[in-house]
Amino acid sequence: MNALAIRDELCANLQEMLEWVQDYAPDPAVAAADALPLATLIAQCEALCTPAPPAPKIRSIHHFACSGGTLISRCIAAMPNVTLLSEVDPLSQMQIHQPGKRLFLPTDLIYGASVSLRPVGRETVAAMFTAALAELHKALALQGRYLVLRDHAHSQFCSDTAPPDRATLHELLTRTGPVLSVVTVRHPLDCFLSLLANGWVTFTPGTLDDYARRHLNFLDRHRGLPLFRYEDFVADTEGELQRICSVLELPYLPDASSLLSVVSLSGDSGRSTAQVTARPRREVPLELDAVLEKSPCYIALCARLGYALRAEPITSETPA
Repeated sequence: MNALAIRDELCANLQEMLEWVQDYAPDPAVAAADALPLATLIAQCEALCTPAPPAPKIRSIHHFACSGGTLISRCIAAMPNVTLLSEVDPLSQMQIHQPGKRLFLPTDLIYGASVSLRPVGRETVAAMFTAALAELHKALALQGRYLVLRDHAHSQFCSDTAPPDRATLHELLTRTGPVLSVVTVRHPLDCFLSLLANGWVTFTPGTLDDYARRHLNFLDRHRGLPLFRYEDFVADTEGELQRICSVLELPYLPDASSLLSVVSLSGDSGRSTAQVTARPRREVPLELDAVLEKSPCYIALCARLGYALRAEPITSETPA
């Protein structure tokens, strides 16, 4: 069939459709006068078939406590037009499960609904969070800003109050649209020693093996996300930060680490200076050193992340 025949058939079909709707026209003469030419009708069809622009993406960063995540997050927050929300976990029970305490959080609807006489369930909390997040994300996108959420994974994976089947922050974010995420890690022995020093072992039995088991669970729930190591970050801050920004599709500003003094985030438990430098490892207690090679979960975790049990990290990189 040639182009002329195709045109004639299309015109005939359109004319037939026009006749079907004549009964709904108040005045046939007016309806005929207002009929659109073929070229206009085709243009409208093409416009309807044009793909909608892609939805703006939410970014997220996930890590355990005392793993250098605040330092990396502060560098990300220093990037142009980035709005980073620190330690986000709408389903966290850490503040709620404190008998006799009610925090003054007048702007937090989720907390208020969760500690009321008749508290709402997890699904309602998740729905409240995603609805508020959508509004924030839309407002920031209109301003040309990038939203990054820093997970508070400690609430879920290192607390005995967290139900094992509840959604992670990353899983909640995927309900709202496209998400770009990274996972950051540090040698698990360094993380565990810092937890002990800060008094943040909020799980039982609180052993190194128990900690490693929880960390493996965290990695399983975030399997497939790009993984970055803290040790690599402090050794090559500019290079690693540029790679993280590339994964998250964020603008990269060279020498952003010089701006750390003006970036303040919650969860900054260790580093008190704005300099990105390697820090000496804490002394390992004898009783802890004695179990390093007897802890199956710790051995599995080190192997999975490419770390030696006691030494510096192995150079080969293992995905999460």
